[in-house]
Amino acid sequence: MPPVETIRRAVPDRASQRARIAVSALFLTNGALFANILPRYPEIKTALGLDNLGYGFAIAAFPAGAIAAGLLAAVVIRQFGSARVAVIGTVLTSLGLLSAAFAPTGALFAAGLFLGGASDAITDVAQNVHGLRVQRRYGRSIINGLHAIWSMGAVLGGVMAAVAIAVRLPLGVHLGVSTAAFAAVALISLRFCLPGHDDAPDTETTVERARAAGPPRRRVSPRTVIALIALTLIATAGAVAEDAGNSWATLYLADSLGAAGAIAPLGFIALVGAQFVGRIIGDPLTDRFGQRWVARVGGLIAAVGMSLALLFPTVPGTILGFAAVGFGIATLIPAAMHAVDELPGLRPGIGLTIVSWLLRVGMLLSPPFVGFVAENESLRVGLFIAPIAALVAVLLAGFLEGRRPRG
Repeated sequence: MPPVETIRRAVPDRASQRARIAVSALFLTNGALFANILPRYPEIKTALGLDNLGYGFAIAAFPAGAIAAGLLAAVVIRQFGSARVAVIGTVLTSLGLLSAAFAPTGALFAAGLFLGGASDAITDVAQNVHGLRVQRRYGRSIINGLHAIWSMGAVLGGVMAAVAIAVRLPLGVHLGVSTAAFAAVALISLRFCLPGHDDAPDTETTVERARAAGPPRRRVSPRTVIALIALTLIATAGAVAEDAGNSWATLYLADSLGAAGAIAPLGFIALVGAQFVGRIIGDPLTDRFGQRWVARVGGLIAAVGMSLALLFPTVPGTILGFAAVGFGIATLIPAAMHAVDELPGLRPGIGLTIVSWLLRVGMLLSPPFVGFVAENESLRVGLFIAPIAALVAVLLAGFLEGRRPRG
């Protein structure tokens, strides 16, 4: 048998290349679907006559659905396979959001979002399971690139919504086109995903790792549990730091720093753009230096950049601070998902399901926490949650994979 390094750097076969394109398409559709309806929320609120309280409860149905169904992902994936679950989940997500668009009442609007959120949570785990399976066949990191494509999908969905609003395309027609297009992409992708069960080894390196691990254990070791907790905290740290920019950057620049209306959104744009760049270069950096080094350096960039921006507040400095956050935490969630998928004693999808579910819980609790701090102190103090989260990732990065030995 050839050395592990020779296998790791082998050119992937045609089936693996097609599977990578297929799972990339699934990540793209997942990012685009929700981004199509999100900019039209104000229009829906007005059409349904919802007050602020009713609107808040209605849109909370999406994360509520995700949390309610998220823990079912591993069971469903084990039964039907990650590719099928990702595709079916994509179709159900699109139908849930479409039903929300046609809802005649606030309650039915919330019900559609609940369905969309529930299926999206399962889809998220399934596409990551399949993406990591493809990555194992490649023998090098591709998961950061897949998450970068998700970001591209979110931008695509936002642009589609902006165009639809600009040309006054009816909401039903807009979401109907979105549903048909992305559901079709997902269904076509299924044909090119990897066949077989997710438990089956796909590469010689996977077989060697299974042999080295010995027979499967019936109980999960305490070491695996500790690693699972640490990896969940790393992923949550990345999500919390990201949400600080997504939810609060525009408001902070406009209200606290007095930025003009055209300038205030640049904090969010800088974070998303830098995160995309970080994920694009994250795979080659991970292959060269290892997840651990990339996470530590990235976490320090995020922590130092945002801390300086908050300690010495200016509009340009704050925009750069949010960019530092986006760039620094870009690989944290993909790295944690990869690491948890490799933990011994856990069947495929179990670790990812737990991490993804707790990640969504953290994202649900983060905005109210920042809002509470902002109400009692200031938003500037509340935003220190971003550098603190980045430092947590730095401290726990030892649980990520180090640099792989060369031949």
